Order: sequence, then structure tokens, then C-alpha cells
Amino acid sequence: MNASPNSTTRRDFLRSGSAAAAVAFAAPAILVRERAFAQNADTLKIGLVGCGGRGTGAAGNALTADPNLILWAVGDAFPEPLAGSVKGLKEQFGGRVQAEADRQFVGLDAFQKVIDSGVDVVLLASPPGFRPAHLRYAIEKNKHVFCEKPMATDAPGIRHVMETVRMSKEKKLNLVAGYCWRYDLPRQAFYQQIHDGGLGEVVGVYGTYLTGPVKPMPPSHTRPAGMKDLEWQMRNWMNFTWLAGDGLVEQCIHTVDKVLWTFRDEAPIKCTANGGRMNPNGEGNIFDHVTVVYEWANGARGVVAQRQIAGCYSENSDYVLGTTGKGWSGWNAPYIKAGNEIKWRYKGDKPDMYVVEHQVLFKSIRAGQVHNDGDRMVRSTLAGIMGRMAGYTGQEVTWEQALNSKLALVPEKVSWDMTLPIEPMAMPGKTKFI
Repeated sequence: MNASPNSTTRRDFLRSGSAAAAVAFAAPAILVRERAFAQNADTLKIGLVGCGGRGTGAAGNALTADPNLILWAVGDAFPEPLAGSVKGLKEQFGGRVQAEADRQFVGLDAFQKVIDSGVDVVLLASPPGFRPAHLRYAIEKNKHVFCEKPMATDAPGIRHVMETVRMSKEKKLNLVAGYCWRYDLPRQAFYQQIHDGGLGEVVGVYGTYLTGPVKPMPPSHTRPAGMKDLEWQMRNWMNFTWLAGDGLVEQCIHTVDKVLWTFRDEAPIKCTANGGRMNPNGEGNIFDHVTVVYEWANGARGVVAQRQIAGCYSENSDYVLGTTGKGWSGWNAPYIKAGNEIKWRYKGDKPDMYVVEHQVLFKSIRAGQVHNDGDRMVRSTLAGIMGRMAGYTGQEVTWEQALNSKLALVPEKVSWDMTLPIEPMAMPGKTKFI
């Protein structure tokens, strides 16, 4: 896919944290200022949980995808992102943003209040450490869900999500995952070519996610007087493994997902990894680079290179090597080569994948059908966590070990006044696998 203004703005937004940018990126060419909106019997009410950049962007994508939606309720742990999100969305969508003051919820229980407010669909976009609990509550309350990636930050969380996915299937609820590349038409065509034998047998994949930090950890001396542990960590959530997972699990998980896609979503049997922290991170405890080597049962390898260091070479590409050819997928149109000659290149439509994923969700709901990404979203998230485990411990980690790990990063209960010690930075060779 060509590096469109939409895609660039999304990446710029992730670096800047601007709620206004999040709204602007969402297919600006087709957004209109809808000051008047006639609600009818077919109107669906959506609720947004997590009003930061990704959540605001998801709400804009949803409202763009289906003209008969209204944003009914919003919730966030903090008032500032909520206010900015509502303001920006109202500027773009006018009367379709009906989350008035009595349906704007702030606090640790805001997700429950949004879900209980009478919405039909919930968009989950809080820091991923909270995702298992938020997803479970939404499914228990019989809501259709758009669930942003990743779905957990540790193995206990993934096991919790697996049970929630089972519940969602029993209830016949739609569950669309925020692995947006799965809804990108060029990428769909590319991986279909691979699955149809366009490269012969796949023997190796190399995926890159080389970028800068999303939100560097501020020095501890800038912590406001009186700010408790939980608030400090949540306001800098990308820098803590329990909240974000780390750069591999939170952002580069897209690349991990595409590597699994290459192998028809078959789980790797094991992996090894190298990683560490090159730049100081204050109180934060995430690595700023990890390279993971996954292995499949047939001996094929998948390598994922992740780095979040400013001032370095940037790349987000996927290279696939087969017995009869090689393929490449990046921001431009993907292609497949036999020798040095291109034998296939994508030439079709390129709709905004961030909007398409919501179109799929709402079309399925309106058709009375069920679209459920649950199994593969769990598999890809666990593969990312597995890679982090290998990198942080320096050990080979099998799929079964990762799935059954007892290491629980997320506290069972959280409160604003709790004491929340920060786990020290992992040291490969010394940090033990649990």
C-alpha cells in the first residue's frame, strides 16, 4: 500500500499523542461535518472505552464506516483525553456525537459505565493491561466488540481472553480485532498469493518494525507532587510491561501477526530472542529493541526485528522467502518475484484498512451474522508475549511454556491510592522464566 496521508498521519499521531490528529487521520477525504442527524430504529449506539489516540481514531473510523451510528458514551481513566476526544469528534461528526456530559465517564470503572449505558457496540482501546477485564465485561453484557490489539500483556491475561472468546462464540457476538492489516486489501491479496503456492513452500520470513519511541518515559523528578504510583504509571503506560507489554507486544505485534498470517495462523513451536535497552528509561522497564526468531514444526523460521529508538533507520516491511520465489510487503504495493522478475504485484483498490475493519463489524451486525476474530487475535498476541519472554530471559521458550506461564504482570485489583512497585528491568541470563 502506498504511504498515504492517512497512514502517515496515524504514525505521526502515535508519536505526538494528539487527539485532534487521531480524528483527522480517519479518511479525511470522506468525512463531513454532520451537524444534524436523524436517529432511527436502525441506528446503532457505540461506546468508546479509552479516549487516547487509538481510541479516538477507532471512534472516527467507526463513524466513517457506517453513517447510521452515534457515539453514545465515552470513558477514560482521566478527564483530559476524554475532553479532547469528544471535542475533536464533535468537530468532525457533529450531531452523531451524542456522548453528553452524563455519558462521559472518568475513572477506573469508566469502562463498566460505558458498557452499561445502553450501547450496542463497544470499542475497547484502553492500555492493553486492562483489556482482558474490559473484554470480559463487554461479552458478559452481550455487547458486540471492536477490540484493539494486543489483547493482554501476560499469559494469565491471554488465558482469560481465551475463555472470553469461547463465551463470545456461544453468545454469537461479533468480535473484530484491531489487527488492521488483516483488513487491508493489498495485504489480503498478497497473503492469498502465498497461500496459493505463489512462492512454493515458505521457508523463512523477516518482518521489521523499526521506529521511534511512542512516548519516552519522563524523568522521575518531573512526577507531580502527590501523584500516586498507579496514576504515574498509567499516564506513561507505554513504558511499563504490565500496561503495554512493551514495544514488541504493543506496536510490533502487527508484524508478529503478519508472520503468523504467512504460516496460515499456525502457532510456532518455539522461539529465541535477543534484546535490551540502549537508552535510559527512568522508571520504565521495557526493552527498546528485541529481535525474535520463531520456529515452526516443519523447520521454517520467522524473524521479527523490533526497535523503538529515536534517530535510527525506520522500516516496516515483510520479506517472505519460498522455494520458488520471494515476496515483499511494505507501504507500497506488495509484490512477488521469481528470480529477479516480478511475476505479481497488487494493482487493485486500496481502501483505508482502519475503516474497513469497522465496515466488516457493522455489516455483520446488521446482517444478523457473526464475525469473530477471537482465535487468531489470541494466537498472535501470545506469540508476541512469547517473544518478549524469550528476549527478557535469554532462554528458548516453547509455545506450551508461554501459554502456561504463571508470570502475572497485571495486579488483580487496582486503586488510585495503591502502592505499585515498578519491576526492575529484565536482564537476559538472570531474569528467570516463570
